[in-house]
Amino acid sequence: MAFCSFNGRPFYYRPFNRRFVAGLALTGFMLAAAGCQSSDNGILGFGKKDTSPPPPPDPKVLSSQLLAYCPKVTLRDGTAFFNTYAKSGPKPKKKAEPAADAAQTDQPAPDGTMVDPRKDPTKIIYQASITDVTRDCSRANGQLSMRIGVAGKVVPGPMFNPGTITMPIRIAVMRGSEVLYSQLHQYQVQVTDPSTATQFIFTDSSVVVPEPTAKDYQAFAGYDEAARKKSDKKKVAAAE
Repeated sequence: MAFCSFNGRPFYYRPFNRRFVAGLALTGFMLAAAGCQSSDNGILGFGKKDTSPPPPPDPKVLSSQLLAYCPKVTLRDGTAFFNTYAKSGPKPKKKAEPAADAAQTDQPAPDGTMVDPRKDPTKIIYQASITDVTRDCSRANGQLSMRIGVAGKVVPGPMFNPGTITMPIRIAVMRGSEVLYSQLHQYQVQVTDPSTATQFIFTDSSVVVPEPTAKDYQAFAGYDEAARKKSDKKKVAAAE
C-alpha cells in the first residue's frame, strides 16, 4: 500500500482519497474551460467582441490624381447648333398697329403647318453646329491652364451668299455655381461654296483658373445666341 508523509504523519492512499483527487482534477478542467470562454465573450457574455466589418473610409483624391485631372468639356442643351435667318422686312416700330402685330404671328406653310416668320426655313442664311470638343491642361504657379478646342461645320441655307460669317462661341469653366472663367468669342469663318458644308476648328488657349483641389470643375463650350442678340441690339442703338 502506497503512503506519504503529511506533517510527519503517514497519509494512506485509499479509495476515498482517489475520489478526492479526481474531484480536484474535474474542478480544474471546468475553471480552465470557463477561462477559455471568457477570453472570447467575457464573463456571462459581457464585453463581447464586435465582429461586424468596419465602415469603409471616405474616398480621398490623391495628389497624383489631381495632377492628372483635366476637366471634361461638355455641351449644354441647346448650345450645339443655331440657325441664322434673313430678315423678312423692316423692323416694326415700338407702337405698331394691330395689323403689323398680326403679320409677326405664325403663318401657315403650304403643307398646313404653322411657321414662325422669324424662323422660316426658306429664309435660312446658314446652319452652324458643333460636332466635337476637346481639351488639354497644364499647371504652373498654382494655376490650371486649359486649351479648349471646338470643331464643327457650317451648312449654307437658301438665303446664303458667299462671304464671312460670325459665330458666337462661349467658353466657360465653373465650380458648382461659381464662374471661374467665361469668354464670348465672335469667331469668323470664310464660306465660299454655298453648295457644301464648311468645316471649322476653333481654339481658346486663354483659359486660366485656380489649380483645383478636388475633381469638381466643369468646362462648357457652345453657341451663345442670347449674347449675340444683345450685341446686335447695342449695335442698332449706337447706330440710331
